[in-house]
Amino acid sequence: MEKEFNITGVCYPHLHYMMDTSAKLAGILDMVKRGKYFIINRPRQYGKTTTLFLLTEALTKTEGYLPIRLNFQGIDEQWHESDGAFARMFVGQMQKALRFTKPGLSDFLKSFASTIADMNTLSDIITELVHQSEDKIVLLIDEVDASSNFFPFLNFLGMLRTKYLDRYAPQHATFHSIVLAGVHDIKTLKSKVRPNEKAQYNSPWNIASDFKVEMSFNPAEIAPMLKEYAQAEGVQVDAAAVAEKLYYYTSGYPFLVSKICKIVAEDILPGKEGKSWAMGDLEQAVNLLLRENNTNFDSLIKNLENNPDLYNLAFEIIVNGVEVPFNPHEPTISLGRLYGIFKPNSRVKIHNWIYEQILFNYLTAKAFNQYLESRSEDFPTSFTKKNSELDLEAVLLKFQQYMKEQYSGKDQPFLEREWRLVFLAFLKPIINGRGHDFKEPQVSEEKRLDIALTYFHYKYVVELKRWYGPKAHQKGLDQLSDYLDRQGLASGFLIIFEHRTQKTWRQERIRHKDKEVFAVWV
Repeated sequence: MEKEFNITGVCYPHLHYMMDTSAKLAGILDMVKRGKYFIINRPRQYGKTTTLFLLTEALTKTEGYLPIRLNFQGIDEQWHESDGAFARMFVGQMQKALRFTKPGLSDFLKSFASTIADMNTLSDIITELVHQSEDKIVLLIDEVDASSNFFPFLNFLGMLRTKYLDRYAPQHATFHSIVLAGVHDIKTLKSKVRPNEKAQYNSPWNIASDFKVEMSFNPAEIAPMLKEYAQAEGVQVDAAAVAEKLYYYTSGYPFLVSKICKIVAEDILPGKEGKSWAMGDLEQAVNLLLRENNTNFDSLIKNLENNPDLYNLAFEIIVNGVEVPFNPHEPTISLGRLYGIFKPNSRVKIHNWIYEQILFNYLTAKAFNQYLESRSEDFPTSFTKKNSELDLEAVLLKFQQYMKEQYSGKDQPFLEREWRLVFLAFLKPIINGRGHDFKEPQVSEEKRLDIALTYFHYKYVVELKRWYGPKAHQKGLDQLSDYLDRQGLASGFLIIFEHRTQKTWRQERIRHKDKEVFAVWV
C-alpha cells in the first residue's frame, strides 16, 4: 500500500510519511524508565496520540516493560457519576487493553469485576495487578481532558498520588510510570473541591515531573520525511531547503507541516509537468491552506472567541503591533500558550507564521465588518491594469482621499485608533479573488507594519507606520529597503499616519538607496 501524508488521527510508519521522532521518543522513554509520572500537554493536533502509540510500540519491544494504553475520549457520563462507576470503567478498559497481549492478566482483572466498589477497591486491584505482572507496568492515558472536570477523575488522580508516594511498600505497589496526554496541564488543574465553592488550583497531580521534550519538529527532523517521500514517489526535492521553509511557515507545528506537504503531494504536483517539488509549489500550498476552513483553524478561532481577554490580547499584538513582555505566569498569556496561539520569547509572539495570517485576516475582518456595513459609500473594487498588474499607487491615492473625507466627520475617533484596519478593509474588496495580503510584522520605534500583497503573479509590499519625525522616517526607509531586498523587489509603498494637528495630506515619490518608494500621508 502506498504511503501518504496524514493529518487525521494516529500516524502509522507503514502507512504514512512521518517526520523523525527518534529524539523525542528517546527523551520520553528515558522519563518512563526512570519511573516518572508526567503529562504531555500540547494543543490539538500536535501529535500526542501518535506519540503515545509510538511509545507503546517501543515499550512493547523493550524487555521488562508492559504498556497499557487507554483513551478517555467519548466515555459516557454515567462512568463519572461516582467513584465506583469510574473505577469499574477503568478496570474494564485495562482488561480490554490486555486481552490480546496478556490474556492471563486480562482474565485476572475480569475476576474482580463484581467486587469494585470505590477508589480503595481500585487501589487494591492495581496493587494485585502489579504483583501478578512480571514486567513493570506503564499506564498511558490519552484525552484526559474529557474527564478532568469530574470529581471521580480527581479522586482517581489523588489515589494514584497516594500510591506513588509510598510505592516501594508492597501493599502500595503501583504503576512504574504513568503518562497522561491532553491539552491542559493536569498539574495546575483549576477545579472546585465542593459544589458552589470558589474555584481553586487544587490538582492532586502535583507529583508529576515537568515534561520538557520539544514536540514541535525542527528542519533536521522534517527533512527525512521529505527524502522518503521523494524516493518513494520519484520526485526531485531539495529536502533541506524545503524543510527550512516549512519550519519558517509552521514553527514545526506537526499538523501544519503535514498539511502543507499533503497539499503539495496531492493537489499541486499531480497537475504539474515533471516530478519536481519547487519552492514555488510550497508557497502555492501555503496560499491554498490560508483559504481553507479546517478543524484546526476552527479550534484556533473558537479558543479566542471563548476567551475575551485572550481575544483582546491577540488583537493588540497582531493588529496593533503592541509589544507585550512574555510572562508564563500571567493567566491570559499562559492560556494563549496552552492553546498553541503564543510561543515563549522575550515578548509574546504568535506561534507560527500561518496562525498569524489566519488570525490577522479573521480579527481585521470581524473588527471592521460592522463599520463597513454602516457606511453608505461604495468602496472601489477594480484597480487592475491591462497587464493584470495592480495599480497600487492609485489604490493609495484613493485611500488618502477617503481618509481625508472621513477624518473631519463623526468617525474621527475610530480612524485615530484603527487607521490600519481601515486600510486593510479598504484593500480587501480590491484584491478579493485575485490575490492575498500577508502581515509581516516589523516592530520598531515607529510601530511599523509591513503588508506583503500578491495579486495574480505580482508581488507588492506596503509599509504602514506613524509619523515620528524625519530621523525616524529615514530609519524606516532603511528598514523598508532592506525588506524589499529580501523580497526581491525594486519598489515599495508607504502609508504614514500623521497626528491630527499635523495633517498635510501629501504624497511623495522617494528614491532611497536603490529603491523607489511611493508614499502618502494620511
